[in-house]
Formats: sequence, structure tokens, C-alpha cells
Amino acid sequence: MKPRFLLSGYYGFGNLGDEALLSVIVERLRHRHARCEIDVLSGDPDATARTYGVDATPRDDINAVRRAIAAADVVISGGGGLLQNATSLRSLVYYAGIIRMAVRAKKPAMIFAQSIGPLDFWGKVVVRQFCRGIARATVRDERSRMLLAPLVARTPVERTADPVFLFAAGEAPLDLASEGLDPSDPLVIVSVRRWRGADRTATAIAAAVDRLAEAHGARIAFLPLGGASDAEASTVVIRRCRSNPVLLPNYSLAQAAQVIACSRLVVGMRLHALIIAARLGVPFAALPYDPKVSALLEELRYPLEPLFVPGGQVPSSAEIESRIDAVWLRQVELAAHLRAVVPDIEQRAERNFDVLDELLTNGDENQQA
Repeated sequence: MKPRFLLSGYYGFGNLGDEALLSVIVERLRHRHARCEIDVLSGDPDATARTYGVDATPRDDINAVRRAIAAADVVISGGGGLLQNATSLRSLVYYAGIIRMAVRAKKPAMIFAQSIGPLDFWGKVVVRQFCRGIARATVRDERSRMLLAPLVARTPVERTADPVFLFAAGEAPLDLASEGLDPSDPLVIVSVRRWRGADRTATAIAAAVDRLAEAHGARIAFLPLGGASDAEASTVVIRRCRSNPVLLPNYSLAQAAQVIACSRLVVGMRLHALIIAARLGVPFAALPYDPKVSALLEELRYPLEPLFVPGGQVPSSAEIESRIDAVWLRQVELAAHLRAVVPDIEQRAERNFDVLDELLTNGDENQQA
């Protein structure tokens, strides 16, 4: 069998978290189906095709998208946080619209390893109407399962885990010394993004950074996983620090993972910075800007409360310092916890591909009317 897969996600925009998803999905599909063909709906088709050795279709060319759906054996929506309208209703309509086109073309379609929501009233209406007829669905946390299941009542919805729990960093060349980082210093990686309440959030993160540097002798480096916008958000924080953190360049995905692997601690908003840290057994302090980050903490049964919630009530400087001291003192305990729980989550991440294989095996029998 030589299946052709079409992948729909936030691909081709330089976000390393989403590129990690794509990297793992492509690798696992080829591992399981050596002769498969893969097409990716991408914001930068040439770069996507060159990086992953796949076919790539411009995601905003509706006629090209229709042709890609017609040529596919299975349409995969995900992974990521696609079915939500916190970003915009337009974004939700786009991703759900791909699913609707696939179903109307009588192609087996799967919601794959997604976080679902937030969804307001109209968001739920869009998902209920556009995703009717989806063949299978996997989601990466229990909150998402409970939200999606009633909206696609005739479709099995299974809780799995994020495919990035299967990501292998590789050994891309990395020279941290050229960035002013001494390998003998305890390294802390900070991963931030733009979010509401940016002014208060930036001041609070700067206080945490200064505490790590001044009380614990850590060397702080900001890692922009989301490209230029993350670098800008990082710069806003750096300018408020008394200490001297550095801003790392736009590393490749493999290099970014290696930087995290070299660190003692990660302070992070970005979901996939925390997932890669967890996979590598690196303790972290979370800044859950979105329910998907809170859901990750629940899935990991992580025994440390978030540093604070961006956009919400910001703790006092004294409370932030106390929480930073706690995570620093508990590094060994937290690392041991991650090593204990991650293997089970890795198995659930692999389950996404089992479900996809079941869909392939059953073919059109799974397609809802």
C-alpha cells in the first residue's frame, strides 16, 4: 500500500514548535509507511518541501488545496491548537473548512493530536457543523476530549499526547560560547511570546530572571521559538532586567532542542519548549498563557505550580522570588518526576499513529455519513 497523506496545520511560518510537530509526524509516517507520499499545506511551500522532502501546497490557494484533498487518501488536521477561536474566528473557519472540504470530497479525515479550544458559542457551532463526518479524532489532553466529544458525537475521540514527546534532537552543530555562554555556568532558558497584559508580564518575568541570576548564579538565555515575534517579546523583557541575559539567534529546530538539553531549568510560555524540556528531563517553571499549557501540567502531574499566569494577576516581586527559589531547590526532584512520567506519555503520543493506521485499514468504512 502506498498511501498519500495531506497534512493541515500551522506549518511553514517558522514557529519551531509547529515545525517540531511536522518533523515528528513526517518521520513517524515514513517509519510506518515506507512508500507513503506526504503533502503539507504550508505558508512557505518551497521551504517546507526542501526541509522535509515532501510535497507542499500553498495553504491560501483554495484551488490548489482542493486538488491536494482530491489527490489524498487521508486528510490529517493537526497537530497543534487549530480548533480554537481565541486567535480569531477566521483561523478556526480556515482549519475546520479544510476538514469540511475533505468530508465533502468523501476523503477519510482525522483530527490529529490537537488541543481543542477555547471555543465560544460560535466557535462550537463552527466545529459542530464543519467537522461533522470526521472519521477519527485524537486529542492531546483530557480537557480537549471533553470539549470535542459532544461536538462530534458520532466520532470516536481518544485522548493521546502531543507527538513532540517523540522528538529526537539530533546532533546539529552548536556553539554556545560564541553567544557569550560559558558551559560551566548553570544555564536557564527562557521562552516567551507576545500575550495580553504584556507590560506586567514582562516586568514579572524580568524579576524572575534577575532572581535566578543574582541569587543562584544562573546564566539566562532567551530562546525565540516563534521567530521574530518571540525575539521582540524577549527583547522587551531583557530591557527590564538588571542582570545581563542574552538573546539567542533563530536556531534550527535541532539546535533549539540541544540548547534546552544543555540547560538546568526552563522558564516557558511556549508549549513545545516545555514539552521538549519534559522529554529531556529538564525541570521547568511554566507560564500558562493558554489552557493547552495548563493541560500539559495536568497530563504530566507536574508537582510545581505555575510561576504565574500571563494576563492574569501578577504576584508580587517577593512571591516571584519565592517561587523561583522553590523551583531551583527542587530541580533534582522535578527531573526525577519527569523521567518517571514521560515514558507513558510517549506511548500515548505513538498511539496517534496507531489510530491513523486503524483508519487506513478500515478505509471508507470509518467515513461518517
